[in-house]
Amino acid sequence: MKRRVSVHDLIAAKGQRKWLQVHVDSGAEAAAAVAAGILILSCEPDHTLEPIRAAAPLAFVSAGMPHGMVSSPDEAIREGFRILKRGADAVYCSHSPRFIEAMAREGIPVTGHVGLVPNLAAWTGFRAIGKTAEEALAVLRKVKDLENAGAACIEVEVVPVELADHITRTTPMVTMGMGCGDVCDTQYLFSSDVLGTNTGHYPRHSKKYADFAALEAEMQAKRVAAFRAFAEDVGAGHYPEPRHEVRMDPGQHDEFQKRARSV
Repeated sequence: MKRRVSVHDLIAAKGQRKWLQVHVDSGAEAAAAVAAGILILSCEPDHTLEPIRAAAPLAFVSAGMPHGMVSSPDEAIREGFRILKRGADAVYCSHSPRFIEAMAREGIPVTGHVGLVPNLAAWTGFRAIGKTAEEALAVLRKVKDLENAGAACIEVEVVPVELADHITRTTPMVTMGMGCGDVCDTQYLFSSDVLGTNTGHYPRHSKKYADFAALEAEMQAKRVAAFRAFAEDVGAGHYPEPRHEVRMDPGQHDEFQKRARSV
């Protein structure tokens, strides 16, 4: 697209297009994602948001609202507008539907979350959610609550394919699928999983496409070697060399010394 992707574009394309989505942690990752044709990005609302926006000016960016950052719907509205002003196109929110409804009423595009919600994992554990009919219905009820609250998008994480498919077919919200097959409106992964930099337990639902952790370890070894060589050069008197030094113009040092006595 030759203009920034909007929430209207996502909703209009529902059922007609499968979008790729990546959670990125830097402007460099955002630029790489866009170069690869990935136009849906998510990120944290920290110091990386502005560089990510600058690196991906035409991408749709959903920035997270940290769970617990706000304690009332009014605070959610203020923080939501602040995140949009900083460059996001939507605000991810794992708070209750009343917070989401407050933002949505003011025209803030909101991304909700069902299934494995890390911020709420104290109640569910880190596992697939919805493998039984009873639990699947509970997830579906939460989807309807978020839909009724006015959420524009919904992250569907680690739920059975059958449930993700039903949700996608029966909600007007854009479904962002992670770990639930290929039935959602977006196929979503974290850059740390794609690049192999995830230092925690490698999730079953993702695939590693590179081993940047190994490359980083190699780069760190090269950094240490370079710093050590620098220290050894200084210790042996090999650095700085004359070509690294600046000298006064000819004859100026004597003049400086003469005048310096009176200072």
